[in-house]
Amino acid sequence: MPTNLDQTDKKILQLLEQDSSISNLELSKAAGLSPSACLSRKKNLQESGVIKRFTAVLDEKRLGLEVTAFITVNLSPYDKNTIDNFVKKVNEVPYILECYTLAGSKDYLLKALAPNMDVYKEKVIGALVLIPGIGKMETSIAVGAEKIKSVTPLL
Repeated sequence: MPTNLDQTDKKILQLLEQDSSISNLELSKAAGLSPSACLSRKKNLQESGVIKRFTAVLDEKRLGLEVTAFITVNLSPYDKNTIDNFVKKVNEVPYILECYTLAGSKDYLLKALAPNMDVYKEKVIGALVLIPGIGKMETSIAVGAEKIKSVTPLL
């Protein structure tokens, strides 16, 4: 169920998404609140689960992670045991950053990062082919990123 947010909450969230290391004093000034009121609102947003966690956004290329791959997977059979095992095994592969359940002709979409194609083949594909129940797998390698946003639209 969506949380009801007023304009001040939305402003706080937007500021925190831009820079989660912003001090409470700077945040309160930008949001037009006293520091204590701002801290209270921020705490409420965390406790309600609207703010999941605070994190840093890293530059993959500067860290030597040159390969970004998107992998679609179909499971066979598509049953609870196969799904549970697949999700468990995917969560054990550190090179796989994201896993989405899909509606449509594909069952899952994975996002993986690796320093090069050799590591991608060995650590990602090598791990996936060992998972029972993968009926079909298809990889697309990103050759560029035209838009990457980590800002949630607050309508």
